[in-house]
Amino acid sequence: VNVLLWWEPFGRPRHMADCRHRYNITGCRLSADRSRYGEAQAVLFHHRDLALHGAEGLPRGPPPRPTRQLWVWMNFESPSHSPGLRGLAGLFNWTMSYRRDSDVFVPYGYLYAPPAPRPFVLPRKTRLVAWVISNWNEEHARVRYYRQLKEHLAIDVYGARGLALAEGGVVETVSAYKFYLAFENSQHTDYITEKLWRNAFAASAVPVVLGPRRANYERFIPPDSFIHVDDFPSPRLLATYLKFLDKSKPNYRRYFAWRKKYEVHVTSFWDEHFCKVCEAVRAAGNQIKTVGNLAGWFES
Repeated sequence: VNVLLWWEPFGRPRHMADCRHRYNITGCRLSADRSRYGEAQAVLFHHRDLALHGAEGLPRGPPPRPTRQLWVWMNFESPSHSPGLRGLAGLFNWTMSYRRDSDVFVPYGYLYAPPAPRPFVLPRKTRLVAWVISNWNEEHARVRYYRQLKEHLAIDVYGARGLALAEGGVVETVSAYKFYLAFENSQHTDYITEKLWRNAFAASAVPVVLGPRRANYERFIPPDSFIHVDDFPSPRLLATYLKFLDKSKPNYRRYFAWRKKYEVHVTSFWDEHFCKVCEAVRAAGNQIKTVGNLAGWFES
């Protein structure tokens, strides 16, 4: 299967993944060489670059678009940060995103049951609550909630407005904390990012989440693996609960019961995404369809 990347995400050239070696996906040729357009079974279009270049940056021909070639729209930002969706109706055959109803579903992470579970050891916790934030915006719900919560609780903030974070040191830094504020930059269906999977779960901190509704999180993770801000009528009561868990070891440890059965997989950008498309193209055979109302679907 030949998969062509029309734009390399965010304009950063990269070494193409070996799908067989890394993900056990065979017969896959990834390329960013546009001269291979005519022989590509699928062409991948990254939305942020599409928004930057506009629809006139799409392939124009010659050669014309091959009959059975799949155009795949790829986006891992939320609708709030995806400009220019309106003009894209009827252009693409498939969608690839973190949404579970995408044609190619690639979440930011997932839980899996390993053949033989490894014993889970909780790292030593010396601190209470951490938050890592790079995009600080006073209008965001997460910043408004943080401002209220910090009135009742000490929170160590790293990144944009806080303590410096050692390069690549998120997991290492957060593992010393009991709780991590996995607050999304916007609230949308299935938009659950590395803030939960890597910053909290991979660091063995209990995630306090602000994102889609609790029921949406429970489609992906056990109900007792996280704390949702919606579980409390006010930030003050959430703070009270976190202080209670800080003092009660048995109750705190309950948030790790799921670790007996599951391991955490954090999705690797972008290799895993490209290889997944390859796999999906092979599995689809000759099915072809068109995404009519891309904006309506993605914003729903």
